[in-house]
Amino acid sequence: MLPKFLLADNSQETPETIFVVHTETPRFIVESDIDDFWSNQEIHWIDGEPGDEELIASLIEAAEEFLEKEFENEELLDEDEE
Repeated sequence: MLPKFLLADNSQETPETIFVVHTETPRFIVESDIDDFWSNQEIHWIDGEPGDEELIASLIEAAEEFLEKEFENEELLDEDEE
């Protein structure tokens, strides 16, 4: 079973950009600046944009929560290494 969200980057072409990939239907990718993910987002719909605004808001919120937890986990790992 695939994870619901994946982190991705393209550091060769866009080093300041991060991507959160939603692997379940409706599949989409959130593209944003790595330093300001919450206010500068572009959504790329793989399966086509759903018409339900509440669903879209819920999916984007879930993607943001996933990224926030990943950043928190990374900070904890960095602290452990020191």
